[in-house]
Amino acid sequence: MRAGTELDMLPPAGAFTPGSLDGDLLLLAGGSGITPMLSIVKSALAHGTGRLTLVYANRDPASVIFDAELRALAVRHPDRLCVAHWLDGAQGPPTAEGLAPLLSAHAGRDAFVCGPEPFVAVACRSLEAVGLPADRIHIERWDSTVDVSGEPVATAEVDLDGQVRRLPWPAQTRLLDLLIAAGLNPPYSCRQGTCGACACRVVSGEVELVHNEVLEDEDFAEGYTLACQALPRSETVVVTYS
Repeated sequence: MRAGTELDMLPPAGAFTPGSLDGDLLLLAGGSGITPMLSIVKSALAHGTGRLTLVYANRDPASVIFDAELRALAVRHPDRLCVAHWLDGAQGPPTAEGLAPLLSAHAGRDAFVCGPEPFVAVACRSLEAVGLPADRIHIERWDSTVDVSGEPVATAEVDLDGQVRRLPWPAQTRLLDLLIAAGLNPPYSCRQGTCGACACRVVSGEVELVHNEVLEDEDFAEGYTLACQALPRSETVVVTYS
């Protein structure tokens, strides 16, 4: 790649976004999980009226990503943005009990959580403990377990980029992982069933989704599934990305 190279890009996709930028939000980020949070913060401050509380966990001060930018935003918007840092080196790893005092005053807000799975689990337990209902907790995870081993139990017939491939499909391997392991280049982003970037359509056969936070009944009625969460439930599954 060099200057002037033209790239084909997918349009923005995903459901990890506030319903309104005018509502008060509680944001919890662990490590590189700050990436979508910074986007939410900047969008809300520029185009909304809500107040934002960001709880951001890292190992130590040197590992805080976007530290200078977060400080500058907090200085420019002192009445709307509050950033609370949790540093493992000083406080130990985050715990549900330890986070609760930072969250309890904001239990009426929508909460967004992003980071490694251990952080997400602790943050969600703490949010539930302070009374936040599950439907107001929005999650994006960074981790994904990839397993393409096991005896094939099905055949995947996949129409992607104008080519059709037939692949043996082990029972506990998710479709996206199967395609990547075969050297294909399917679209995807979060790998957690929360963004919808990997959506494809099942033409025939059956799959089961391990997790889904984006597809609705009308999507299923049209045959759509999430490749990152789809497991085979019939001997042959025909899928298209067209």
